[in-house]
Amino acid sequence: MKTVSKLLLILGLFAFSFNAEAQKFGHIDFAKLYAQMPGLDSVQIKYKDYAEQLRKQIGVMQTELENKYADYQASAANMSPIIKQTKEKEMSDLNERIQAFNAQAQQDLAAKETELTTPLIEKARKAITDVAKEHGYAYIFNSAEGLLLYAQDSDDVTALVKKKLGIK
Repeated sequence: MKTVSKLLLILGLFAFSFNAEAQKFGHIDFAKLYAQMPGLDSVQIKYKDYAEQLRKQIGVMQTELENKYADYQASAANMSPIIKQTKEKEMSDLNERIQAFNAQAQQDLAAKETELTTPLIEKARKAITDVAKEHGYAYIFNSAEGLLLYAQDSDDVTALVKKKLGIK
């Protein structure tokens, strides 16, 4: 009986050590990899050009507002109340348009960045996945941020953990 127990223990330890050795872990600094990606320079140029177009348009609108304000200040003393009110409304409307344009420009700039960088990021992720599969890595982490970039197919234990915690 003791011999069988010892044999099972030895087999169990051997199986555990074999399984632990089969699990290869790797890491990569994704930011450094991304900074060296071919095509990044053209992405940066396109992004800067787009941002510059938006800045120029905001500048044109801002100049228009400043000119209207200067004209208003120069002749406000001689304006009738209705003309004064009309000019103030024009400036207020233009200021609101500038603010709305600026907010939309920020959203558009973020969308443009995503549009331009997504193909490079996907290309890098595919390369990481291919390397992991070719070299038998179970997991590859982003060493700069501690994020998991690749994992072998495995069971999602979220439901089990939720059940353990009593979360429905």
